[in-house]
Amino acid sequence: MHTQAPVGTDLDLAHVELHVEDLDTWRDVFTDRYGLRPAGVAGSREQGFRSVALIGGRAVVVLTEALTDDHPCTAYVLSHGPGVADIAMRTTDVDAVFASAVAAGAPAMAEPHDGPDGVRTASIRAFGDVTHTFLQGEPTTDAVLPPGFSPLPGAPGVAAPEPDDAPGLHTMDHFAVCVPNRSLDQTIDFYTTALGFRQTFEERIIVGSQAMDSKVVQSRSGGVTFTILEPDVNCAPGQIDQFIKDHGGAGVQHIAFATDDVVHAVESMRHRGVEFLKTPGTYYDLLPNRFVPAGHPIAELRAAGILVDEDHGGELFQLFTRSTHPRRTLFFEVIERAGARLFGSNNIKALYEAVELEQSGS
Repeated sequence: MHTQAPVGTDLDLAHVELHVEDLDTWRDVFTDRYGLRPAGVAGSREQGFRSVALIGGRAVVVLTEALTDDHPCTAYVLSHGPGVADIAMRTTDVDAVFASAVAAGAPAMAEPHDGPDGVRTASIRAFGDVTHTFLQGEPTTDAVLPPGFSPLPGAPGVAAPEPDDAPGLHTMDHFAVCVPNRSLDQTIDFYTTALGFRQTFEERIIVGSQAMDSKVVQSRSGGVTFTILEPDVNCAPGQIDQFIKDHGGAGVQHIAFATDDVVHAVESMRHRGVEFLKTPGTYYDLLPNRFVPAGHPIAELRAAGILVDEDHGGELFQLFTRSTHPRRTLFFEVIERAGARLFGSNNIKALYEAVELEQSGS
């Protein structure tokens, strides 16, 4: 049995980086539709890339486009299409965290070093082609531009209030990661032994003839959460199998953005042109048989198409965007937690039952 590594207790989310083929288009999607604000830029023709950092509350999203064929972004986009390439974490001891990760078998991507701006960094490969960059720094609840980024002239400060009509997405609640069959336990073991994460949740999800296994790991700071899913190849192929096939291996299926008012967020995003997955009306007809939510009236949830789940801690409200990815392998989630710590698996079953009922004409 593995012993807990004495590192990583302060690991917290710094930013997430997407490698994209067209930075301008993706920037416009995140700013116009998701309400994030451009805050900084990095890169040049000589460096072979250009990046923009976007901020929403405490969430920092970096978009990077390759300007040369030999930049890593080029190979990533060719292999997977645009997607999450790096999930960066802040820690007060980059060297110790890096050493622990490499000792646990993680391939080293960049040894610990001090950058020109004085920030110590290192990086490893985590799962698939996704890396973790470790940044030296004290824990913070503020959005911080990544090392090497220059603030945009005239951009609102990271703590500036958002417009009233903005969706109000303020943090990244979790990342949903799909891994191939028989690699779930290995992935969980890596995060718990090498980076000091805790496993907080485990379940088997059966939907009709499909099945998947899911486990959740979270950093001890509570700031980084991965919901990791693997398909059951003994059952009918499902969405996880399809992701692995179309993405080309393990990767991030969706990012869940948290908000304090999911109804406002969804209505704002829909008004801005975001399309969400449709929830059948029978879902709300059946909802009182499960429970009656206290956080938002059922009529309000029905009008916005929002899903709801509960556990002993409270309620969870969520809705998923319709993927616009060329391979349909990346989408986003909007989530509001009212005390609940679960991830909405009951909604998968409830949606399945509602669709079945709707299709039967009952």
